[in-house]
Amino acid sequence: MSPPAEVPTAAGGARAAAGSDVLLEVRHLVKHFTVGGGLFGGPSGLVRAVDDVSFSIRRGETLGLVGESGCGKTTTGRCILQLERPTRGQVLFEGRELTTLEPAELRPVRRRMQVIFQDPYSSLNPRMTVGQILAEPLAVHGIIPSARGRRERVRELCHRVGLLPQHADRYPHQLSGGQRQRVGIARALAVEPALIVCDEPVSALDVSIQAQIINLLEDLQAELGLTYLFIAHDLAVVRHISDRVAVMYLGKIVELTDRRELYENPLHPYTQALLAAVPIPDPQVEASRPRHVLGGEVPSPLNPPSGCVFHPRCPIAVDRCRGEVPPLREVTPGHWAACLLA
Repeated sequence: MSPPAEVPTAAGGARAAAGSDVLLEVRHLVKHFTVGGGLFGGPSGLVRAVDDVSFSIRRGETLGLVGESGCGKTTTGRCILQLERPTRGQVLFEGRELTTLEPAELRPVRRRMQVIFQDPYSSLNPRMTVGQILAEPLAVHGIIPSARGRRERVRELCHRVGLLPQHADRYPHQLSGGQRQRVGIARALAVEPALIVCDEPVSALDVSIQAQIINLLEDLQAELGLTYLFIAHDLAVVRHISDRVAVMYLGKIVELTDRRELYENPLHPYTQALLAAVPIPDPQVEASRPRHVLGGEVPSPLNPPSGCVFHPRCPIAVDRCRGEVPPLREVTPGHWAACLLA
């Protein structure tokens, strides 16, 4: 597949894909999963988890990726990290195409790309202390060869994410949820990455702890110049941390723009419905604002609708929407939407 000349980028408008400040570029990413259960145990269909997704992230930027559960957000992140090999498409990181690399070639690249998982408990080895968990990537990548140097680095990492030195001697089950997530963040920072994929890093935490973790991520970004792909379903969290926001629905990006523009002027009906579902603390404003109630259920990725994937639930759909796939186009400078009526 030939690469596109332009993809949605950080600042207003479409920019040349080869821009020097672009850290990550995703071009026409597709990921299908074969589902078993057919005749004699053969395949019975394809789950179209990610279907023609393109975007780029500039250095130091945070791109929020939002949508309902099952829309393909996490699969997109895993394909970027090459934890899942894409069915088609390209993933360019620091100008290097990752989808064609062999496992041995990927190993040095993985040091530059890290992930913070959703569940801080299941993502940590219960048989290792915090100190061992943080020291392991330092040894695996040969960053600090001496055991003494790794112990010093572990203490530094604990301090950086707000943990006490004695936490290094504890096991994950002896920590709170917020402390475990801080360990996950410290582990991602250990190898000094350029990009961190944050896969719903606060969804399993209490609201008060969520704010602490978000503030920590922002402080680390400012201090270390990190770039984030922040995957979430909570629009309030995404609004707080993201520079731009991409909205996914059934494996496709339906809107992508600057954070403020998205919240003040959403163009896609799905984005409008998501924002209308966010409660407002003022009861008078909450009672007077218009409602965007979606009917029906999210279609199955095994059998997505023809045309626009959102048309079965869209309140403004017309006949054209049922047969024509809307491209992700730049409706206004820097504001991209996949809607024929936008």
